[in-house]
Amino acid sequence: MGVSFLATDSALNGDWSIDPSHSRFGFSTRHAMVTRVRGAFNEVEGHAHLDTENWNNSTVEVKLKVQSVDTRNSQRDQHLRSADFFDAENHPEIVFRSTGVDEVDESQFIISGDLVIRGITRPVTIPMELLGIDTDHTGGLRAGLEGGRRIDRKDWGVSWNTPLDSGGVLVSDKISLEFELSLIKEQ
Repeated sequence: MGVSFLATDSALNGDWSIDPSHSRFGFSTRHAMVTRVRGAFNEVEGHAHLDTENWNNSTVEVKLKVQSVDTRNSQRDQHLRSADFFDAENHPEIVFRSTGVDEVDESQFIISGDLVIRGITRPVTIPMELLGIDTDHTGGLRAGLEGGRRIDRKDWGVSWNTPLDSGGVLVSDKISLEFELSLIKEQ
């Protein structure tokens, strides 16, 4: 039996952990100006403390292991791990730490925070939608959220590229971040 949306405020209160096996931290970008390449980070950990009485007390932290980047092409993945892109050897994690959580409408949130890539910290805001809260097959309370954000990778020093004969570039500077999250309420 699920928790109705009318009860989501009280159900959301508390501490939550990301379920990595049911969550996706993905990205997509244009390749050669005409196709889209999609990828994800397969190793992730994160938690949230949500206080629906005072959203200022809410916090979110997510860590992605750069080594786990997966675009379904091992040569491309190795290049993404290199100093040309994420520099996994010197910067093994991408980290997001919230500076604010705000409920902007029913089941709609804006999470503001600092995103650290390659040791460079920049503020970002991420819109998220609460899809629902329900009890899973083990009796645990689970919340589903989705969101996304477009960023310019050059803002974090990820600037490698190759010009094309057409005048374009091999990799777009604009990256779409895609979040599909399954959170499990901690007891």
